[in-house]
Amino acid sequence: MSALLWISSPLVGAAIGYVTNTLAVTMLFRPHEPKRFLFFTAHGLIPKRQGDLAKKIGELVGQHLVGHEDLIRAFDAIDLEAALGRLLDKALEQKLGELRAMPLIGSFLSPERIGGLRDGLVKAVLEHREELLAEIEKALEEKLDVSSVVQQKVQEFSTRELEAMILSVARSELRAIEIWGAILGAVIGLLQAVLATTLLA
Repeated sequence: MSALLWISSPLVGAAIGYVTNTLAVTMLFRPHEPKRFLFFTAHGLIPKRQGDLAKKIGELVGQHLVGHEDLIRAFDAIDLEAALGRLLDKALEQKLGELRAMPLIGSFLSPERIGGLRDGLVKAVLEHREELLAEIEKALEEKLDVSSVVQQKVQEFSTRELEAMILSVARSELRAIEIWGAILGAVIGLLQAVLATTLLA
């Protein structure tokens, strides 16, 4: 009897602890949709609170992680001269094909004139770089709400996508919770065996 108690109590405790914690982890995500069981409705915690989660993530990102100043700094780090050059080359190439087809205008569009026009436009924009950045920042402040954008994106995730995203980050930690449930359950079972043996001695 004593040997059976010392073996069975930790095993039963470990099984109960593991199953309980596994069920708790599972119920974070499932059921994805509300399910009616007799007198109560079951719904995974994260799917049920997805709206609140989206709002909090949006506030965190918008207020503490990414602001308009960060976007401007990122824009300022761009090689604006090269970017404008490529943009103008593409725009001019499209229009010049049409203009060269016109007899009077086409004869004036030499490569030198086109290159000079392109370089002049780039230089003119770069001379007003700070004003351009200031206008962009003003437009971002007026039109872009980072918190709302992030909130909407998170809200648009399906519950399965949200589950997969969270598991990709926290799978090992959630697995550890299940394992610790078994360990703590075994310890409690062992203590119960000690207590039972002591009382029956």
